[in-house]
Amino acid sequence: MSASELQQAPTIRVSAMPADANAYGDIFGGWLMSLMDSAAGLTAARRARGRAVTIAMDGMQFHAPVHVGDEVSVYTKIERVGRTSIAIQVESWARDRHGEESRKVTEARFTFVAIDEDRRPREVPPAA
Repeated sequence: MSASELQQAPTIRVSAMPADANAYGDIFGGWLMSLMDSAAGLTAARRARGRAVTIAMDGMQFHAPVHVGDEVSVYTKIERVGRTSIAIQVESWARDRHGEESRKVTEARFTFVAIDEDRRPREVPPAA
């Protein structure tokens, strides 16, 4: 899957900063996973029309390092909607801040469950 097969615009776009990196200037994988979870959460909440929580992350793959200063764009695509759950494919792409070429750096599938005010699973409404 390429970035063009996901959303046209990224769900989230940020610059990787020194506080997000190890001593060698590579961005922590946990920082990137958190960014991906946030992007998937935005997509899930919009589709669920309310609160949705992460219940699983599958197939996490790191393809290339992200460096301090890189612009990171996270793309999401809903793969499946169940009765209470939403599966979302997420890809992260990085671009050197002074360049034009992007490279896929991570991908994973996140699953969310829509929940109600009592934090119990609820049905995902039909698509609008």
